[in-house]
Amino acid sequence: MTEPTLPAGVERHEFDGSTRLATRGEPVYGEPTDGEWRAWDPHRSKLGAMLELGMDTGLAGGETVLYLGAASGTTVSHVADFAGPTYAVEFAARPARDLLEAAESRPWLFPLLEDARKPETYAHVVEADVDVVVQDVATRGQARVALENARFLADDGRLLLAVKARSEDVTRDPEAVFDDVRAELADGYELLEDRRLDDYHTDHLGVVARPR
Repeated sequence: MTEPTLPAGVERHEFDGSTRLATRGEPVYGEPTDGEWRAWDPHRSKLGAMLELGMDTGLAGGETVLYLGAASGTTVSHVADFAGPTYAVEFAARPARDLLEAAESRPWLFPLLEDARKPETYAHVVEADVDVVVQDVATRGQARVALENARFLADDGRLLLAVKARSEDVTRDPEAVFDDVRAELADGYELLEDRRLDDYHTDHLGVVARPR
């Protein structure tokens, strides 16, 4: 089986003798750099882990992106290095300050201090028909957040979702949690691929889906 093509602007680059995913941009979180290239650490990025594991994200480069759960900008800064307009939603004020710093050198990165569970609060800012929704929100009801934000996706768009089992229920078996999330997502999405991310993130599931 052929490994999916990486997005334009994402390459495998050598850092200190090891080959790693990388994007071009100003460093954000102390990641190794080599000239204009910055290593994309899959241990600190669920989307980076999905790409390292060969999941077919459908990313080609240049997409309009809505990123839910941007935190301090670790992953969304890499996304903004190769994507088009990137709307970064983060609810907590402290990481949002770091996110603003990451955006200073990235004119296509637009931080939004909002709650991903309330898309109506940023609907007037985010353009309609975005190409990709990336979601990494550590909260109960992760499938519901994805369903509520499907309103922004183009008909042929993609949802790239990282599900954290322990955010749903710390007492249940993670696979049972993932089964429930898959079932709920089916209300509004066609699931194209899912894979456990345990090589990099314990008790997480990566999901690729498109709106129904």
